[in-house]
Amino acid sequence: MEKVLKDLGRMAREKHAENKKFFDKLKKKPPKNLDYVMQELHDREFKRTDCLTCANCCKTTGPLFTLADIERIAKHLRLKPQQFIDKYLRVDEDRDYVLQSVPCTFLDAENYCMIYEVRPKACREYPHTDRKKFQQITDITLKNVAICPAAYNIVEEMKKKMAL
Repeated sequence: MEKVLKDLGRMAREKHAENKKFFDKLKKKPPKNLDYVMQELHDREFKRTDCLTCANCCKTTGPLFTLADIERIAKHLRLKPQQFIDKYLRVDEDRDYVLQSVPCTFLDAENYCMIYEVRPKACREYPHTDRKKFQQITDITLKNVAICPAAYNIVEEMKKKMAL
């Protein structure tokens, strides 16, 4: 996995222009079956991808925390929401709550999430490749292919399957 992650950034940079062009076409005229195809590609990829061998998303990026996430996680940790915010979060330039630092505070040495049952919505949905109306999140996906090997593979398969 280390070699895959080492090569992923370079491969994503090499494919960036091609992916951007593909996604621009996809936004202009999304196929009627796009959500179905994306769900199929996502499911197939995650049958062979073990996130515990990677956890690059947790090591290199931080999720946004909604107020519902904060309340749920604070309760789980037996903290008041403001205590949780003060201890773990900061407000970013977009005025969103994010982790104070990465890697994620809640990632253990074996790549397990210590708050998995109550993790933020952004973590539950990552890398968002099975999201409905996928064409609306292509900017996020362009970033995620450089972070998540599964997202990279899904986009590569998507381009083969949906010649636009």
